[in-house]
Amino acid sequence: MMTDRGLTGRLGRELLRQAFYISIAVLVSMFVVGLLVEDVLIEQALEGEADYYWQRVARGGDDSLPDTQNLTVYRSGYGDGVPQSLAGLPPGFHRREAPRESIVYVSERDGQRIYLQFESEQVDELVLIFGTVPLALALIVIYLSTWLAYRVSRRAVSPVVSLAQAVRQLDPEAPDPTMLRTEEVLDSDDDIRVLAGALEDLVMRIREFTERERQFTRDASHELRTPLTVIKMALERLDRDQALAGDTREMLTRIRNSAEDMESLTEAFLMLARELEQGLARDWIDVNEIVGSEIERASLVTPGGARCHVEQSNRLLVFAPAKIVESVIGNLLRNAVAYTDRGEVRVVIHDDTLVIEDTGPGMPAEEIGKIFKPFMRGQRRRGGYGVGLTIVKRLTERFGWLLRIDSEPGRGTRVEVRFPEARTHSLT
Repeated sequence: MMTDRGLTGRLGRELLRQAFYISIAVLVSMFVVGLLVEDVLIEQALEGEADYYWQRVARGGDDSLPDTQNLTVYRSGYGDGVPQSLAGLPPGFHRREAPRESIVYVSERDGQRIYLQFESEQVDELVLIFGTVPLALALIVIYLSTWLAYRVSRRAVSPVVSLAQAVRQLDPEAPDPTMLRTEEVLDSDDDIRVLAGALEDLVMRIREFTERERQFTRDASHELRTPLTVIKMALERLDRDQALAGDTREMLTRIRNSAEDMESLTEAFLMLARELEQGLARDWIDVNEIVGSEIERASLVTPGGARCHVEQSNRLLVFAPAKIVESVIGNLLRNAVAYTDRGEVRVVIHDDTLVIEDTGPGMPAEEIGKIFKPFMRGQRRRGGYGVGLTIVKRLTERFGWLLRIDSEPGRGTRVEVRFPEARTHSLT
């Protein structure tokens, strides 16, 4: 079911808003009409009645005063004369509230005055009666039209709503394009079916592309393992040869370090492929232990590098595949050690956060935004293949971990990884 923020809810709100505005306009119009009837039409009628009377008098005709149910005319010397309450009124229109609501018009000709008193109370009742009925009919028509428009519009947009729901329910790991063929979409207009077909084709292409990427990553990772194993076995045999000179052994160490980097890279690629394909087994992984083992590995890969110092205020446990945690921490530690000639690499574990600080050359602000791109290794290149931080970025985003890097040239680099759903335990 669509929420109020959906297309159907928005359409309903817009129609209700329009009906409200029209209703206000109708009410204001009826109010204005009532004022016009009372203030304009009645006054014009009284003026016309007075002119007609004076014309009769001027022609020497009947000068009897008109007297109807709602209109009474007074004149001095005629009938009972002018009531004391009206005698002092000047020419013009006057409104009286007692004894009954009325409009008095005083007309003067040749020093003679007549007083026309119109009982407006009954007219107000007629305006109310004859105004309320049209108003009610108008509002009924407005609301009925709005409801019918909403029903028609809802039927028109329901295929789009159904299509949006189907897209929302697609599995990002394995999207099924057939889910877009809902009954409402198939029974809708040609434009909706064209849109659904385009989306279905797009989902199919994305699925095929993702499958090719997984297949390539998986196959490439497996194929790289064989030559790496051969290289490592050859290195072990050469390392046992006591006749090798110092320069040769230094070259051998460099080859071993590169082989270790390639092995770590291959493992990371394979983990990415496996995690996206079927999901790796997850468990509560001790980040403190991973840090210790990865520091030892980093010192073997980069002998003679910076000294690592660990500060831990608590034990940090993360629910994730162990290889994923090892890959993230290992890449960050090896990168810090590789770029630190003097000084130390400081590792801090506090609450749910892991911080790795080095005293290396640092980076300018414009370079920080590029280090997550593949094959970017900064201005001072130190081994590796420039994809370690790219892998770290993909893994942290995949598992919802927060990664932040701050650096300053000449001051070093600070990397912070926060695990929002981690567990912490006291070290005691």
